[in-house]
Amino acid sequence: MLLKPLRMAARAFALKMSPRRMAAGLALGTAVGMVPKGNLTAVVLMTLLCALRVNLAAGLFAVLVVSIVASFADPLFHEIGYAVLTAEGLQETWIWFFNRPLALWTDLNNTVVMGSLLVGLASMYPVYRATWPICERSVPIIQERVRKWKIVIWLAGASVTDRMSAAGE
Repeated sequence: MLLKPLRMAARAFALKMSPRRMAAGLALGTAVGMVPKGNLTAVVLMTLLCALRVNLAAGLFAVLVVSIVASFADPLFHEIGYAVLTAEGLQETWIWFFNRPLALWTDLNNTVVMGSLLVGLASMYPVYRATWPICERSVPIIQERVRKWKIVIWLAGASVTDRMSAAGE
């Protein structure tokens, strides 16, 4: 039971690591990492990270790093969220939205949550475009090195090992 997740991770790193999926995982993980946790907004974003066909390892790495760094940006997120929540033209929209049953669980009435969500969503495309070329150069190098590790060969199993050796010929 414990070996199955490790075996899946070994397969992902040894065979199924796509530069686009890795860049997409980093981009979505950045958005998830910016949003404070403990609300429906963070749960929905994390569910998307797990459900979409992105590199989960890269996404979780981005969540970890950005969560640490984003806490220092809370004053900026507060200013952005406050500006959006108090904008004159959006008042009727917010009244309508926050009268919905699940709306309060999203915690979007919190200025920091609203600001961080907006910054996170706005940063997804630039992060994707910036990391995609880096991932294109680094993925083949990472795959080649990881394929040589005995633990990966053992975890991936014989069928994956056969595919790796066939691909190398």
